Amino acid sequence: MVVKIKRKNSQLISRLLKELGGDVLSINDEQYEDLTLGRLMDEVKTNEDVDKDLVFKKLRNER
Repeated sequence: MVVKIKRKNSQLISRLLKELGGDVLSINDEQYEDLTLGRLMDEVKTNEDVDKDLVFKKLRNER
């Protein structure tokens, strides 16, 4: 479970989770974006092999 909350509430939520037997790991915004991107990639995964050059063309908005 990943929870993004305001910093002022993080200590309260952390204490509650620990009291309930959970582990708490704080991450920065970049790590959060990496997790979110990875989740999105998993959702749209097709398991098809694609040519690397085609991927780079798409990233550069070329046809």
